[in-house]
Amino acid sequence: MTDEKKTLIIEGKEVEFSNEPNLLEVIRKAGMNVPTLCYRPDLTSFGACRMCVVEVEYPNGRKMINSSCTMPPEAGIKVHLNTDKVRKIRKMVLELLLANHDRECTTCDKSGSCELQRYAEEYGIKHVKQYAQREVMTKIDDSSCALIRDNNKCILCGACVRACDEHQGLQVLGFANRGSKTVVEPMAGRPLGSSECINCGQCAAVCPTGALTINSTQVDEVWKAITNPEKKVVAQFAPSVRVAIGEMFGLKPGENSTKKINAALRRIGFDLVFDTNFSADLTIMEEAHEFIDRLQNGGKLPLFTSCCPGWVRFLETQHPDMLDHLSSCKSPQGMLGAIIREYVPQSHEGFTSENLVSVSIMPCTAKKYEAKREQFKMADGRQEIDYVLTTQELGRMIKEAGIDFKTLEGEEPDSPFGKYTGAGTIFGVSGGVAEAAARTAYEVVTGETLQNVVIDDMRGTKRVKTVELDLKGTKIKVKIVNTLREAEKCMREIKEGKADYQLLEVMACPGGCINGGGQPQSCNDSNIKELRAEGLYTDDATGEWRKSHENPEIKELYANHLEKPNSHKAHELLHTTYVNKRTNCYISVGENK
Repeated sequence: MTDEKKTLIIEGKEVEFSNEPNLLEVIRKAGMNVPTLCYRPDLTSFGACRMCVVEVEYPNGRKMINSSCTMPPEAGIKVHLNTDKVRKIRKMVLELLLANHDRECTTCDKSGSCELQRYAEEYGIKHVKQYAQREVMTKIDDSSCALIRDNNKCILCGACVRACDEHQGLQVLGFANRGSKTVVEPMAGRPLGSSECINCGQCAAVCPTGALTINSTQVDEVWKAITNPEKKVVAQFAPSVRVAIGEMFGLKPGENSTKKINAALRRIGFDLVFDTNFSADLTIMEEAHEFIDRLQNGGKLPLFTSCCPGWVRFLETQHPDMLDHLSSCKSPQGMLGAIIREYVPQSHEGFTSENLVSVSIMPCTAKKYEAKREQFKMADGRQEIDYVLTTQELGRMIKEAGIDFKTLEGEEPDSPFGKYTGAGTIFGVSGGVAEAAARTAYEVVTGETLQNVVIDDMRGTKRVKTVELDLKGTKIKVKIVNTLREAEKCMREIKEGKADYQLLEVMACPGGCINGGGQPQSCNDSNIKELRAEGLYTDDATGEWRKSHENPEIKELYANHLEKPNSHKAHELLHTTYVNKRTNCYISVGENK
């Protein structure tokens, strides 16, 4: 016996519903939509903005105005999306928000992608006269190298507060004061840069206006370097950038734009273009061997992956006693930054340590913070990476340069740090680091060729995955989590002696780097993560090599420079130490630990 079909009527159309959490999702399922500024599918419903109001007619004839994001669907109701009353309410809400809003739209980073700006245009808001205007402007908080906070543009939708709490469990941002004096700010009104913010950028990713944006001050510095004839500017770009940047130019989410990015960077004026997928392969070589060494020789387990700078900062500030679990490997960005500094002046004519400018393009705002770490310096005191740009920032540079990205003919990367394997490209999605490491670890431990390289149980954007592996008698359990709320649960498990896994992969952003704070915004499309992930999986499946140790340029690097994974030279360039941020005391997890 089947359950009775549940239906309601939306604009005269019968729509079936089942487990949709609210009326808004049923409306979207039916191929219709209503505006919203505060609703995000991955966060709890808040009902703050009131833009998603609809008129609901009940079977008894009673009519009510309800916010569709907080109302559960009910069988038999009739839903009207654009009655005069509903449109009047939405326009009034928009005027109220705009009256208290800094409307310097042309100079706002969100101009063109601001949801408030879009709705004001759609609803024909030309004048805001009947409400008192904002009189006092608050100071812009630019204390963070990753993010800028401008309360003059905040509409109190609470999306950032919920993202920080529900994704990361940190509650860095919260509501302060009451009534008309209510603001969103870090605890005790501290600047964002001196708070416990991990710089993940998820708050900016869900902000519908310009209240929280990426700190883009480095873009002008990169342009200056590119136009300076005395400088040689080198770029690298991360796995997730290639399956997201096309969205800014009308391409489908997940479409692989690797070769277009190579070409665009050269058109902009970069002298060399390398691929961070190469150093993702390099990271696997180092991290897989480090894991095997700990497993076989009684090292500290579980081993934590160290690719995500938000996760690293979380450990340094919240769990410094767990830093000896963290892999000593730098992130792929850090590794390639060091390799470029060390070897490009040796292999490319006209490049010197003094004139070389190193730029990385990342899906992650926390990478801006990572690049400034004291530990990411060369022996001569120079930072390994000079500037970090996000996917969004590169997209804007491409537009500024007048490049038609959509029709751009693709090009190959430069050598010797441009080739990569499928193992390197799946780094961008949660579970990808563990899967890539497993491919290499299996062959190192068993001495046999791994035939089926895909580990389905490690794939997908679920927040928690646990996988057991058998390396021909060597049993390994791997736990994979994304968001720091889930990572915190793992820390408790380990401290309470309840953890039965040997490897823990953590990514701070929901779904992994594909959904990083620097990616094109996709606030109201919960399928974007899956589409971007599928793009990386396809890149893996169609590549020439699928295991990091098969990459010919990786083999060449070890043969000519690094000798072998975890060698003394490899530790000098590719490994790092971490800092107890509570006591400012260095805790070494390096070569001699």
